[in-house]
Amino acid sequence: MQLGLRGALVLTIVVGMPVASYFLVFKPQNAEIQRAKGEVEHKESLLDKLRVETARNADLVRANEEIQRSVKVIEARLPSNKEVDGLIRQVSDLAVASGLQPPAIKSSKPVPAALYMEQPLELEVRGDFVGFFTFLAQVEKLPRITRIHDLKMTGRNKEDVELEATFTLSIYFQDEAQAERAVANAGDAR
Repeated sequence: MQLGLRGALVLTIVVGMPVASYFLVFKPQNAEIQRAKGEVEHKESLLDKLRVETARNADLVRANEEIQRSVKVIEARLPSNKEVDGLIRQVSDLAVASGLQPPAIKSSKPVPAALYMEQPLELEVRGDFVGFFTFLAQVEKLPRITRIHDLKMTGRNKEDVELEATFTLSIYFQDEAQAERAVANAGDAR
């Protein structure tokens, strides 16, 4: 079989077209497809990271809201400086209702305690142990934040039926002027 010039030319074209198509069309297209796939994978990984961060931000927002609610609950238990006198009367009434003699109360100067104020009151009460225990239980049930420290108890007679107790009752309260400044500062920060 003899191939003539024409046959060789046709054979070259038939074999050359696919080879030329591979180098001129398919190979560049395959490279472009691989580059596009790599870019899509990169963008998908960035999108996944963004989803994780967004979910974490939502968790942080929820945690912040929960903390703010907790702070508001605690602040609700703090009387204002105007309400401290009423709370002192309430403590005195609790002592009398518990069967103790009216307490001797000596008020000290309020002292700062973190973001709030502490009003220390030196109390001296007399009565029986059951009345004193009842008084302490009632003070503990108060809706306001209080603390008893420096407690000293002594028996007043041989049978130790009657006792005398001295202690410091600290009432925590929110200074209204300080609270207003904190609210103003929080508004400026936004």
